[in-house]
Amino acid sequence: MAATTPSEQNRPMEHPPVTLTSARLVLRPLGPQDTDALYVAAQDPDIQRWTTIPSPYLPEHARSFIELIAPEGWTTGAMSTFGVFLPNGALTGVLSLTMRSPGTAEIGFWAVKEHRGRGYTTEAVLAATRWAFTTLSVDRVEWRAEVGNTPSRVVAEHAGFTLEGTLRSAIDNKGVRRDCWVASLLPSDLGLPSTAPYIPTPSND
Repeated sequence: MAATTPSEQNRPMEHPPVTLTSARLVLRPLGPQDTDALYVAAQDPDIQRWTTIPSPYLPEHARSFIELIAPEGWTTGAMSTFGVFLPNGALTGVLSLTMRSPGTAEIGFWAVKEHRGRGYTTEAVLAATRWAFTTLSVDRVEWRAEVGNTPSRVVAEHAGFTLEGTLRSAIDNKGVRRDCWVASLLPSDLGLPSTAPYIPTPSND
């Protein structure tokens, strides 16, 4: 058996696109049939302000994301992108898990304006993180959002993430460096085992 090189060891594991279900939602890869819904949802000024999607957001941006960017992420294992849908097919948001380092993924999400405030995004985050912990050998999911993006922080807190602090100049949003909050969710937070042993720092309390 040939030995693996460090670059091979750090390469994300390839995995086929999957569909996840929760009590009220279906999380599945986006397809060409979702292009119009994605484009319309992304016209929301709040989504363009707080995420790194292009602004203005044009039809070609939606097509490129669905036909090229999202599928490439699934193919390489670098990013798993889900459209979040109601059982009737209505788009409620988009969620991605991006591999940042071995065992660590970063979650990002946005919600369609008319579907906010109903707990859909929190439900989707929990479904996706459980899948990452049990399927992708992920032992830490990070959430980051620009300071001031309170709705995103509320979702993270409702999903059980632990806020760890503020990182200065840690986000580049459309060419502007901004401070961000960072939080984490571990398998143990959801009652799941870790892939690697974890020894937390003893509390001084």
